[in-house]
Amino acid sequence: MNNLLVKYIETNILPEYSKNDSGHGIEHINYVIDRCFRFAEQFDNIDLDMLYTIAAFHDIGHHIDKKNHEKLSAQMFYENNDIKQFFTEEEQIIIKEGIEDHRASSDRVPRSDYGKIISSADRSTDVNEFLKRTHSYTLKYEPTLNQNEMIERAYKHTKEKYGDFGYAKHYVFDDEYDKFRNDISELLINKEKFKDYYIKINNL
Repeated sequence: MNNLLVKYIETNILPEYSKNDSGHGIEHINYVIDRCFRFAEQFDNIDLDMLYTIAAFHDIGHHIDKKNHEKLSAQMFYENNDIKQFFTEEEQIIIKEGIEDHRASSDRVPRSDYGKIISSADRSTDVNEFLKRTHSYTLKYEPTLNQNEMIERAYKHTKEKYGDFGYAKHYVFDDEYDKFRNDISELLINKEKFKDYYIKINNL
């Protein structure tokens, strides 16, 4: 990998994640970066500099506009003049599209292998961490909800995303994710069980 690119991102981009909620902070970004590199081995001709950049930028605009953060994050990358020195115009477009395509709720298949990798890498694989991220998100963006309302929101969100007909898609071989989906399905079967587990994990 290009050491100058890595240094630039570590110095100028990753610190920006301190502005996000904890579920979309630097710990999550490092998790996604690590998974991206592992999944890259399942594809041919993946440029790791491009993939690293996609992962580093994919949630950077979340604290500004969470509902459209994938488009905003892609725009923030594409308008960053300092980083243009590392990529051709064609590569910049692929990176921009990869960032745009990462979101689980997207209704289209990612336009490139880079998009498939980042979209898959961005999925949760730990039930506890997923429920903690969900709670952190609720506390920040819907703080007026009472405990029962928070749990109801979490259950609905979990079912819509990871239930039998959930919108979260996956494009790589990933044993960790398969186990996660099975564990989530077990919780979703019984709403009271989900409630008790959510309360326990989040120390409510």
